[in-house]
Amino acid sequence: MSGQHLPLRPLWLCRRCAAPWPCAPARLALLREYAHDRVALLIYLGGLLHDAAGELHRLNPHDGPTPEQLFARFLGWAITRRSSARLRASG
Repeated sequence: MSGQHLPLRPLWLCRRCAAPWPCAPARLALLREYAHDRVALLIYLGGLLHDAAGELHRLNPHDGPTPEQLFARFLGWAITRRSSARLRASG
């Protein structure tokens, strides 16, 4: 467990490298873990985004990350280009 890049809550920093979580190694691990089920990955990350938004807002209600920053951090990287192109076309 000490070698894994896991979130330190409620700060949402990586326990191993102190980068904002999910850090690059955590993203790679998540992509490997959910390689055959991208929808499940996005659902999982959406739940974490919800938790992080509430916890980070409680810690710093006036100067925390914006919704756009949190979306990019938790979900934006995991949406494939093909999926994001479909979202733009339907929106």
